[in-house]
Amino acid sequence: MKKTHIFGILIIAVAMAIIVSSFGDASQYVNFGKAQEMYSAGETEKIHVVGELLKDENGEIVGLEYEPLKDANFMSFKMKDENGKIQTVLCYNPPPSMQDFKKSEKIVIIGRYEKNGFVASDILMKCPSKYEETEVKS
Repeated sequence: MKKTHIFGILIIAVAMAIIVSSFGDASQYVNFGKAQEMYSAGETEKIHVVGELLKDENGEIVGLEYEPLKDANFMSFKMKDENGKIQTVLCYNPPPSMQDFKKSEKIVIIGRYEKNGFVASDILMKCPSKYEETEVKS
């Protein structure tokens, strides 16, 4: 075999190894009901849950517990998934901007269901201000 053929085969093998290993890190989108089922079945992989924060008529988040002076690394809040199930979410890595968190329309929490509820390791937010068109004056 020529050296170029061997080199090509090695490149293909490395690319396939990278693709296969990335599938192991991929998590799935589920609702709270499925997350509880996965926990009961002993699955511990990270999952994504899409939902909305529960807000009162004044736009304040219902059930938000965050006291940065007491413990800056703990926050809990209530979230409603796309099926309408409401769950308390615990987070030991709060978002850097609570203003963006409070304004967000939809959020995606990444984590796993545990004995004491859903524990989010990451929170992704969709803020309305980031997606509104702004008029440019000329």
